[in-house]
Amino acid sequence: MAADTSSKEKRGVLFDVDGTLIDSSYFHALAWWQAFRREGLDIEMSAIHRLVGMGGDRLIQTLVPDCSEDMQEELKSAHGAVFSTFWPTLRPFGSVRELLAGCSSAGLAVGLASSAQERDLEVSRRILDAASSIDAWTSSNDAKESKPAPDILVACLEKLGVSPENAVFVGDAVWDVKAGAAIGIPVIALTCGGISEAELREAGAAEVYDNPRHLLEHLETSLIGKLAAGR
Repeated sequence: MAADTSSKEKRGVLFDVDGTLIDSSYFHALAWWQAFRREGLDIEMSAIHRLVGMGGDRLIQTLVPDCSEDMQEELKSAHGAVFSTFWPTLRPFGSVRELLAGCSSAGLAVGLASSAQERDLEVSRRILDAASSIDAWTSSNDAKESKPAPDILVACLEKLGVSPENAVFVGDAVWDVKAGAAIGIPVIALTCGGISEAELREAGAAEVYDNPRHLLEHLETSLIGKLAAGR
């Protein structure tokens, strides 16, 4: 798959990280569950999982509407502490490195549009081990508002020097799809984060694949392939 060099407009593909490139969604759900339990809050794991992909502040506000600011900070701190114990267990999904390399070799700028904490993102980048294929990345420090607000996508696009009309976003959560729609970026959704194809399509996903390997198998005919070819 070769890029069309007839246009000088830079094109790019953004990737969410947790649940999209790294198999971590359920670990985040478990970390939040334990954080809530530490504060005496008995919240079902399934309810938490459906909100993973939102920013932590929005997740807490949705599940505990009357949560005080002090408790919110305690919950976020506890989540971070518990999640860090899972770092040695985290693994990338199959064919992730090949997918990132394929996008890069097609002439697309590749960005990690992550809203993770900086220390978690550094761990994720080491796990991905694909630095030569990644041109820019973001963390929670780069966004004022978390997903489904599009701030993190805007920040990543700015770092890449790519306009929304020349980009595609790959994510795994309804909140990724909504964030992309907010600035007119088509979203390719993956179900490996645990959200069904029906829900992702209902939210507005343009394409849905099982996981990074499935997307790689269809890369040339996907929105990514069409973007690289200038179609």
